[in-house]
Amino acid sequence: MDRRQVLRAGVVGAGAAAFSGALWQQAFAALARPGVGPYGELSAADAHGVALPAGFTSRVVARSGQTVPGTPYTWHAAPDGGACFADGAGWIYVSNAEVPVVGGASAIRFGPDGGIRAAYPILSGTSVNCAGGATPWQTWLSCEEIPLGRVMETDPWGVRPARERAGMGRFKHEAAACDPVRRVVYLTEDEEDGCFYRFVPDTWGDLGAGRLQVLCAPAGATSGPVTWRDVPDRDGRPVPTRRQVGAALRLDGGEGCWYDHGTCYFTTKGDNRVWAYDAAASTLALAYDDSLVTGTPPLTGVDNITGSPRNADLYVAEDGGNMEINMITADGVVAPFLRLTGQDASEITGPAFNPPGDRLYFSSQRGVSGAKSGSGGITYEVTGPFRGP
Repeated sequence: MDRRQVLRAGVVGAGAAAFSGALWQQAFAALARPGVGPYGELSAADAHGVALPAGFTSRVVARSGQTVPGTPYTWHAAPDGGACFADGAGWIYVSNAEVPVVGGASAIRFGPDGGIRAAYPILSGTSVNCAGGATPWQTWLSCEEIPLGRVMETDPWGVRPARERAGMGRFKHEAAACDPVRRVVYLTEDEEDGCFYRFVPDTWGDLGAGRLQVLCAPAGATSGPVTWRDVPDRDGRPVPTRRQVGAALRLDGGEGCWYDHGTCYFTTKGDNRVWAYDAAASTLALAYDDSLVTGTPPLTGVDNITGSPRNADLYVAEDGGNMEINMITADGVVAPFLRLTGQDASEITGPAFNPPGDRLYFSSQRGVSGAKSGSGGITYEVTGPFRGP
């Protein structure tokens, strides 16, 4: 294990719910300890430049500017945020294109055996589509990471036209996560003084109308109770949404967002933190903070975040750092799950599990070339003995 030191994490919150018998509040109530993860040490990088634990294998499912194997569709540049959707016994992986002016999103459909069945566009005419989030009603929220950026609700099957969800605000959107219990959608903002938002639709399952709210807490707070206040002008003109409510908590570069059983986890890249919002108790805490690490932090460049559908493990992708996806397990171990070699000028994006939880998809946005255009992007699949509850 390289450069793994002691990691301190905060308490998630007393209201965290059980998931497969594991309590997140127990996992983070004490020191999380870097060390050997549940799958052991990483082996040498394979032919695709992916270092994985024993028993796991990788394959390339798409390359930017090239046709997706077995289809006539050309994969988009700069693949970013992604998610998986059940498609009968198979599944669909959707991926954003973080490209100015001609961004959008694409999808790859897989059969039950993991074979690629089709690839196609699901969104066009948008700009710098960074991350997003899946909804319980099987749509993909694709977010524009530009000033006055929009949220576009798209169809992973590519049948229904995409629809702008203006009520979710116009700002530098990053990621989204749905909370089906409280019937809200959480939203991150990629600004140095950004905020954490939630959209409260008038009708759950219909994002056409509702209220945009911002999380409020004392300046600099990292734990404790929080409140929500309505954003007066969600269009962000002439005053940006993040500057309309004086009590809003400022966050340094919001990135990934993932909701699971009562807790919404989100990341901020400017300070390398993973946050935990306990939705039931309406409290905020830190799950990871590299400033609390003795020695070299084990996880840097925190970016996209996802969770396993089989257990309470979190997977955090790095933008830079060691070019790793790190696990934070339910029992408080932080360890690399995979590492890309020879791609130091890239970033890891779009981690997402298929519905059975036995395949993990992700992308290297700029690949081996490191081209800022994202023309060298690579989308991967990892298969192996992912553990159950």
